[in-house]
Amino acid sequence: MIFRSWLLMVLGFIGPALIWSPAGWAGMKAGVASIVITPDCDMWLAGYGDRDHPSQGKIHDLYAKAIALEDDAGARLVLITTDLINLWADFTDQAARRIQSETQLPRAAVLFNSSHTHCGPVLPDRLQGIHMAPEDQWNLSRRYAEELLEKIIQVVHQALSRLEPAQFHYGQGQAGFAKNRRQYTLEGIINGENPIGPVDHDVPVLKVTGNNGQVKAVVFGYACHNTTLNIDQYCGDYAGFAQLYVEKQIPGSTALFWAGCGADCNPLPRRKLELAVQYGKELGQAVIQSMSGRMKPVEGPLQAAFSLIDLPLEPAPTVNELQAQLLQTVSPMIQRCLRLILEEYRRKGSLPETYPYPVQVWRVGNEILVIALGGEVVVDYALRLKYEFGRGRTWVMGYSNDVMAYIPSLRILREGGYEGTSAMVEYGFPSSWRPEIEDRIVNEVHRLTDSMKSP
Repeated sequence: MIFRSWLLMVLGFIGPALIWSPAGWAGMKAGVASIVITPDCDMWLAGYGDRDHPSQGKIHDLYAKAIALEDDAGARLVLITTDLINLWADFTDQAARRIQSETQLPRAAVLFNSSHTHCGPVLPDRLQGIHMAPEDQWNLSRRYAEELLEKIIQVVHQALSRLEPAQFHYGQGQAGFAKNRRQYTLEGIINGENPIGPVDHDVPVLKVTGNNGQVKAVVFGYACHNTTLNIDQYCGDYAGFAQLYVEKQIPGSTALFWAGCGADCNPLPRRKLELAVQYGKELGQAVIQSMSGRMKPVEGPLQAAFSLIDLPLEPAPTVNELQAQLLQTVSPMIQRCLRLILEEYRRKGSLPETYPYPVQVWRVGNEILVIALGGEVVVDYALRLKYEFGRGRTWVMGYSNDVMAYIPSLRILREGGYEGTSAMVEYGFPSSWRPEIEDRIVNEVHRLTDSMKSP
């Protein structure tokens, strides 16, 4: 951890990591690229701990995509989206260093987001404990991660090499299949359906058009777990089908999906392939309908800021207390997770008291404020930040730059349940976040936003 912090500081990765260019938009450019990242063999699939065999083929390919934006003063931003369950800190740090070295793009200007599909390959991230995959599958996972890094670098270079004059417009649609899953019962909160729980049905859309009038790219997001399916085939789930739908409706375009703050929301009902197709079509139609309406032009400079903040954890249990938990639990998955935590404890002599959490803010012209947060972020954050910065122009992403755990609001942390406390051990943390987590994150968003020039 010390080495990582030192290296980021040397490379100018730690906040505010600010870039800015003067106002103006006559020379705005865009470039987009896509690359297949479907594994070349069957692998263990990520996301569910009860799987007992590798994948068996695919429904459709998985992709990494990149869109590069440039304003008339030469400031550039690159968004990278992936049909994967997540990307983790060590991976994105390495990728960002490579991109900076090869393209001179600062860390703040590069944003990684994952769709959180549970039908992609298992990755060597913090969720290793939940999977019963044998060692040969972990060897495949590490090899896949190495190949994925090269493909990410390649797709970024392709997007930058294709920069050409473009016009940007934004709008917003609606899709209603996300349902809050924190169901309140007499026995506590379960993973079910809460019909009056908070949701975010907004579908932000950015349309990028070339000077010839051809739509080059469509960027859109939605706040809902990408978990319609638990099949044993590679698939992008509803987000993958939505991208395919948009690209079919707009031939020649590239559709890029980003996951919002939907950690406590599920697509319901679910567990059938036809439902994933249906939700993908519903989301895709919301995108197309938004584009057929009155979209607003995006004009002005590109700006970006990035930082890592220390999120505090509750004091960790002792080795004896962890060993007692290990003996008491009957879940093989939790036993695997506790053993990994004990191994870390014995190897390092202690467990972390904080975690370096990524916060990133972009201004795309004078209109769009992009807030990208790490982890599995609950919907309360999107609703609060949209209220504080303005709905319609504020896009709040989760699953960005690093997915280290669930990120509960203070409300959910106090309520407990899976997103509040119990999921922490699956991510390798023996204790929950401290109550100040929400204010620390939101205050940092305000600090980074304030550090940029006002539109």
